[in-house]
Amino acid sequence: MTFRLLAVRALVLLAGFYLMGVVLLSAMAVFDWLLVTRLFTAQAAWLEGMVLTVTVLLAVTILRGMFAFLRAGRLGPVPHAVVVTPQDQPELWDQVRAAAEVTGERLPDELCLVAEVNAGVAEQHRLLGLLSGRRRMFLGLPLLAGLTVPQLRAVLAHEFGHYSNLDTRLGGVTMRGREAVLHTVEVFREGSTRMHYVIGSLYVGYARIFLRTSQSVARHQELAADQMAARHAGRDATAAALRVLPVLDAAHAHYLKTYATMGVPLGALPPAGEVHGGFQRLLAARTGERLAELSAGQRPPRPHPYDSHPPTSERIALIEKLPADGRADGSAYATADAPAALTLLHAPDRVFAELEARTLSQEAAHLRRMRWDDLVMARAVADAEGWSRPLRLAVARALRSSAQGADGTATVGREATAEGVANDQLPGLEEILDAFDRGLLWMAVADRMPKPHQAARLIGPSARHFIRPKIFDGLAGMVHLRLAEAGHAAPDIAWSGQPGLALPEAWEKGMDDALDAAVADTPDTAPLRALLADSCRVSA
Repeated sequence: MTFRLLAVRALVLLAGFYLMGVVLLSAMAVFDWLLVTRLFTAQAAWLEGMVLTVTVLLAVTILRGMFAFLRAGRLGPVPHAVVVTPQDQPELWDQVRAAAEVTGERLPDELCLVAEVNAGVAEQHRLLGLLSGRRRMFLGLPLLAGLTVPQLRAVLAHEFGHYSNLDTRLGGVTMRGREAVLHTVEVFREGSTRMHYVIGSLYVGYARIFLRTSQSVARHQELAADQMAARHAGRDATAAALRVLPVLDAAHAHYLKTYATMGVPLGALPPAGEVHGGFQRLLAARTGERLAELSAGQRPPRPHPYDSHPPTSERIALIEKLPADGRADGSAYATADAPAALTLLHAPDRVFAELEARTLSQEAAHLRRMRWDDLVMARAVADAEGWSRPLRLAVARALRSSAQGADGTATVGREATAEGVANDQLPGLEEILDAFDRGLLWMAVADRMPKPHQAARLIGPSARHFIRPKIFDGLAGMVHLRLAEAGHAAPDIAWSGQPGLALPEAWEKGMDDALDAAVADTPDTAPLRALLADSCRVSA
């Protein structure tokens, strides 16, 4: 079956999705009319009234679904985006204009910059997508930060290619229809009544038939859009864009988790404009291989059974089969020789600040702002306190237990909770090492370290293997606190690695071995004490 016939069949099924509601409403109207005029009896009035009530409720549910289907093509407000005009960003609009011209499509009425690794075109349409209206394009600032200009051209041409009329208008109608069908099904799923479930099951069943039938049309449109992108931006740039998109997505997720929100537990955020803008720094500090590591080992998301996108590997293979076009773009990632598409923006720092103001919640917008170095130091100290506190509590309880029968009293009881004891009441680093030297580590301290219920019954070597990393982390936290207080540790934002503390060279080389010795089956605190003594001499 040709593509045009497949598209016509999909369009007929799409019309049927709406007409199904009309047929159901008509059938219920005829049934109610017969019930009232021909079948009504005084003896069964209560039953007939109940039936009429049920049909009215069903009709309301069907009408809600039909209106949802018709409203699926409407464009709503975009509060979490920065709308830019050709006067605001002429160079970016020039790229959008070139992609629209090569695909034979009209320009978007709005260009919205968002905080996602994504790009897309949304249209307001009517009559099942046959009549198009206002058009809006979305471009993610993180996407612009990671793509080269040729790769951006490929992405823009691909997005316009979804609606291109160079092949057949029916393909674009099918794409819009799939969006409307999925939106209607979601409306029924959000309903909480039995009526929504009953009617929704009919629409879901029909939607599956339509989506399965139109999937080949949708995938043809995706592949045709890839071909359009390759003709506009070049074969190599288009293939490179497809390869780099999942890497950028993983890198952006890593940035948000590791950097942008590191200060949220402390009630702080990066400097204004850096919540999203700091992603540029991460990209600039990492080579292509280091970026690829962030997505290495991650399973690709499980595709939706009716996903319109063919597998990325298949799309890349088809693009690379195209003949060479003399527009080789070997740069997979933005470099000095192949600058990022973000360079097309005028005053990008201002744009990032505007986007930040639109995307942060009211609570987040009122958090205090800290420089990156101050933020890293504050988070490192807070983490070190968190790592060390369970060990300090366990040592305090062990010391109290060993002191029972003596005239001294301990400041921390076994029943004490981590929230109820101030840090200055807990043992310091030297006291902990003294307790280890006295043989309390595995005799008393380990048993008082918190452990999950599943590990509560572990004894002997198994228990030690489980609890040793927690004791190691607790000691490491104490060391970090000591070095930070003495001014021997500096904040290290480490855009190419993990943010934390930069320690003196002697500690970087010998700290892990010293900590391993201190938490061994037979603890030896001498190496750790030697490092501490050297630090004291340096301070003096």
